[in-house]
Amino acid sequence: MTPSFEHLDPTTLAQWLSERRPLQLVDIRDPLSFAQGHIPGSRHLDNTTVAELVDKTPSDTPVVVVCYHGHSSQQAASWLAGQGFDEVYSLDGGFVDWAHRRPDSVER
Repeated sequence: MTPSFEHLDPTTLAQWLSERRPLQLVDIRDPLSFAQGHIPGSRHLDNTTVAELVDKTPSDTPVVVVCYHGHSSQQAASWLAGQGFDEVYSLDGGFVDWAHRRPDSVER
């Protein structure tokens, strides 16, 4: 069975965040882009930090992957699903769409 992830629309993510639903938001954009703005509560994820994420995050914690436009996050989400996470999501539209729709929900 191929590990799978699900697509997550920005409206649902905003609802989950407002409900303070337990989840791990990971942003795979480059460090400068992340520093300039990201979804509150997200952590930057790259090749140097991914092992710690996999080791320290319980497998039943939903993981939401964010990239620029929602494309690269699909590959990363699929890979994370293969690492044993039960629920992995790729944010549709990525950070660019999120920031456009919800400029008040960007941490800088």
